[in-house]
Amino acid sequence: MDLPVMPPVKPMLAKSVSTIPPGMQYEAKWDGYRAIVHRDGDEVVIGSRTGKPLTRYFPELVTAFRDSLPPRCVIDGEIVVAHEGRLDFDRLSERIHPADSRVRLLAEQTPASLIAFDILAVNDDSLLSTPQADRRSVLEAALADAAPPVHLAPATTDPEVARQWFERYEGAGLDGVVAKPLDLPYRPDTRVMFKIKHERTADCVVAGYRTHKSGPVVGSLLLGLYDSGGFLQHVGVCAAFPMKRRAELAEELEPLRTAFADHPWAAWADAAAHEGARLPGTQNRWSGRKDQSWVPLRPERVCEVAYDHMEGDRFRHTTQFRRWRPDRTPSGCTYGQLEEVVRYDLAEVLSGG
Repeated sequence: MDLPVMPPVKPMLAKSVSTIPPGMQYEAKWDGYRAIVHRDGDEVVIGSRTGKPLTRYFPELVTAFRDSLPPRCVIDGEIVVAHEGRLDFDRLSERIHPADSRVRLLAEQTPASLIAFDILAVNDDSLLSTPQADRRSVLEAALADAAPPVHLAPATTDPEVARQWFERYEGAGLDGVVAKPLDLPYRPDTRVMFKIKHERTADCVVAGYRTHKSGPVVGSLLLGLYDSGGFLQHVGVCAAFPMKRRAELAEELEPLRTAFADHPWAAWADAAAHEGARLPGTQNRWSGRKDQSWVPLRPERVCEVAYDHMEGDRFRHTTQFRRWRPDRTPSGCTYGQLEEVVRYDLAEVLSGG
């Protein structure tokens, strides 16, 4: 492979802001695996956000890139899997599997797509110093003949259209809007774009915690919601605390410590138990050698957390702790309090609405 921008490349990143800034290029924020695709003839390399190769996990995309991308190019985009008209991150995650036979089976059953939204090089030209608006024009020309599963991400410079996308597209599994300054060169591994994400709050039961890697203080709180059958489902964690607060939380929660035998998630270490309930994770290929043990607490305290969106019956990302809710009872922490997003067909998102 001999390209003007060679792998590995870490992608340009975005920082969170609360409102859509004016005077920029706007795109939907896709919920998948960020990928930098290098193609030089038949050679294709798919790099992850950290620069690690993803190529072997998406053989169907390697074939598609040879058909739909320019013979020599470097493309920035998002690998996604769609199911029933919306993005499905759980099905996408299943593709990262050590067995090649499993990967190829899933490539047929749940094929992936690439949403292309930037271009770093084409032919012998590096575009890293080229302004965003001009790179967009080059990308549109480069993908003029592209066909699914390669898609050009819809983009606009109209902030009102961006606001409509922000309000409507969540139902297709997207989680916000990205804004890019029009004169911005491509700056790998630097937060120079802007992302505006949905945020909601929910009252959750605190049913345990994992200790911090630094010692016997709280690393993350384990959160639960009661389902319609009265079972406490593990729905996610909140973990961003100052070190002083982590120590305070460990002392504050000490009176609630209990034995696993008396806890609703007592079977968490049994892999079979996860098939019928959502429990804190055990050792698996995602966690590697990371310690997954946790401290069980009597499910008596309620906290309010902020979250962006749900993936099925769990929070898609780590939540943000807002406050304790002593005025709430654990039994009232159910899925019923969560806002139900109106479904939106992904095909309409890809067409720009």
